[in-house]
Amino acid sequence: MGTGHLTIDLNAVVANWRALDAMTSVETGAVVKADGYGLGSDKVAAALARAGARRFFVASAEEGAKVRTAVGPEPKVHVFSGHMAGDTETILGQNLIPMLNSIDQLTRHFEALPGHSFGIQLDTGMNRLGMEWNEWAAVAPMVLAQSPDLVMSHLACADEPDHPMNAYQLDLFHQMTDGIGVKRSLSATGGILLGPDYHFDVCRPGVGLYGGMPFAQAKPVVKLDLPVVQVRDLEEGEVVGYSNTWQAERPSRVATVSGGYADGLLRSLSSRGRLWAGSIPCPLIGRVSMDLITVDVTDLDEVPDMLSILCPTQTVDDLADLGSTIGYEILTSLGGRYHRRYIQS
Repeated sequence: MGTGHLTIDLNAVVANWRALDAMTSVETGAVVKADGYGLGSDKVAAALARAGARRFFVASAEEGAKVRTAVGPEPKVHVFSGHMAGDTETILGQNLIPMLNSIDQLTRHFEALPGHSFGIQLDTGMNRLGMEWNEWAAVAPMVLAQSPDLVMSHLACADEPDHPMNAYQLDLFHQMTDGIGVKRSLSATGGILLGPDYHFDVCRPGVGLYGGMPFAQAKPVVKLDLPVVQVRDLEEGEVVGYSNTWQAERPSRVATVSGGYADGLLRSLSSRGRLWAGSIPCPLIGRVSMDLITVDVTDLDEVPDMLSILCPTQTVDDLADLGSTIGYEILTSLGGRYHRRYIQS
């Protein structure tokens, strides 16, 4: 097979969810947006529903429809983007809960779907989504009379525990919501790790479920093995790849490996990444191209059929560091050409 093998351990996803849930005394949902962080929202959500998750979060109504099909009619599926124009039929038909972000969305929802479940998103300083202080103050009595399912906000700096923004947002969220008599949610993975002051009634971990930081104790979820297409021997001074960015400083053996930026291997990994043959690192040399990368395998006694780029020795965050990005981008960039295998009990 000429494409990479992406192994996704759903047992590890469930174990990570349970570990994060055990850190709180409140309900723990699961964020499965961006197709379950690139790993398949239907498979991930179904596994978590079997494990006991009863509240899921997605970015858009279209994503919510796929998750609803996977988890069945009972769990709640919240839509972060709220009630957008054109979403009414999907929200109603799939029984989704839009997290309303503005006065315009309130008006749209109450006019189009009176009596249908909804939530509210508040802005506590991130300035991205949600109603600001004055907007919320103006509509809160009317909104609360309609019994929203959940009121939430989002922390901007939760992966930096000592950042003053965390305490600022916590205080503002209290000021905007104390005494409202509705379930509240402030924390994703990083917020859970900040401690119980940030937990409120519902936590909604995302990247920690998939083995990413800041949940350092997470079990690894993904393994990515790439097939070796060809091996060649180079003399000292020969060059490799587009723009001749790598030149052999010794007689070298180079493996051409199936995988490139079309598969989510970021171009920023050029001449910086590593692949692994078991416990032996092999430098990625030259440019990452659309379909292929080249790897220095000179120090291997024998070149295997596959080299690993995500494995226990190199996590998504390790690879992200090499590519000057974050683990979220590595996960959500994983391409559609990989042969995917799911491990689940």
